[in-house]
Amino acid sequence: MLKSIEDRRGLTFSVEIARQGGKNELSAHIGVLLLTMFMLRGGSAVKCSPTFKPQTVISMMRLKQRLDEFGFRGLWEAEMGYIIRLGEACQVFLSAEETSSVVGHTADILLEIDESQAVDRDKYTRDFRPMASSTNATTVHYGTPWDDSTLLEEVKLMNLELENHDGLKRHFRFDWQEVARYNPAYRSFVDAERARLGADHPLFLSQYALLPVRNTGGFLSRAQIALLQGTHERQARRDSKSKIYVAGLDLAGEAEVSDEPGTTLRGRDAAVLTIAEVGNPADGPVVDGPRIEVVEHYCWVGRKHPELYRELVHILKDTWRCSSVVADATGVGEGVVSFLRNALGGCIVPFKFTQSSKSALGFSLLAAVNSGRLKLYRADGSEDCREMTFQLERARSVSRPNRTINFFVDPSAGHDDYLISLALCVEAAARLAPRRAIGSITNM
Repeated sequence: MLKSIEDRRGLTFSVEIARQGGKNELSAHIGVLLLTMFMLRGGSAVKCSPTFKPQTVISMMRLKQRLDEFGFRGLWEAEMGYIIRLGEACQVFLSAEETSSVVGHTADILLEIDESQAVDRDKYTRDFRPMASSTNATTVHYGTPWDDSTLLEEVKLMNLELENHDGLKRHFRFDWQEVARYNPAYRSFVDAERARLGADHPLFLSQYALLPVRNTGGFLSRAQIALLQGTHERQARRDSKSKIYVAGLDLAGEAEVSDEPGTTLRGRDAAVLTIAEVGNPADGPVVDGPRIEVVEHYCWVGRKHPELYRELVHILKDTWRCSSVVADATGVGEGVVSFLRNALGGCIVPFKFTQSSKSALGFSLLAAVNSGRLKLYRADGSEDCREMTFQLERARSVSRPNRTINFFVDPSAGHDDYLISLALCVEAAARLAPRRAIGSITNM
């Protein structure tokens, strides 16, 4: 890279480093080196990040710290809140947010794209790439994979193809195992993350194993669905005062609105309540989170909300005495959840579905499945059991550029009410974190 910078060769490099593996530290050391090399002859390097706060701010702080450590304390200057100058050379820090105004800057020395997988391709092409044109400056993209549609993935594939033609290495990859060779503490941390999330969890695959996730495909594999199958029996009511139960409630519209577009070949949308017993993780590898055993399902189609509300109060309060209930409070569900909260108090947790909140729900569900903490009751041939299995098998997932996912059953195939209720039930178990002090539940 230094030769490309010195000779104005204008090469583009890509660097994938596992999360917390030293990406920002590497960039800061490169920054110190280049500012030192060019402090007399002058020039500017530009580094952009997907956001100004916190990413750009963190990069600036890291470079200042390294300049101080290398003996430049009192010699470097900060200008305008986003420029660090050493002599005649400077490092400019910019935001790559779509609304940021960055036109006019020039990267005489180096153009760095931090977290390139999260930078909009059009923004990069239009606003940042031209900064290196007048001097044919070198460009470096840093980040971790996400899916095959990101800017980083595009640059990486181009670099690998060029490497095959001329043998010049342009892509550098340091997954978690490579980082762990030099940092035993890091190995321990990532081992714990693998146990918590599962080796095929999208976040573990992309951020630690440096493998892009599938942009579309099945949400759960056959192996994951098999792992969900438990050996415990279904229950009709709580069987012990000492046991802790939680619930996830996915709400549907009432009878008069249930025939709107969105109904499917498998019938009208249903309100589904999933009940689970929670406890300490089973014997085996240490897993950060409670054991969750689904013990019962309730399903209502076209039920009037006032009737449903009364039945829900009875089930949650008298039949199971649930300690935590996470309920869909989006749209038509908001009123029912409000009434439930008034009747049952703080154990009712409203859940608003947004792009980010549903993604977090999906990630948590995957972690619970992969770690073996989540189990369904023994298959009993019931309609509930068949529908749960149907939705698990047909659930799809789509990854988004901002590291979020969506999971669903295609409307042409059926509904996802059992699937969503299950995910909300896992969230309800996680909300029992305050009970950790008495040793019954561990934080998820």
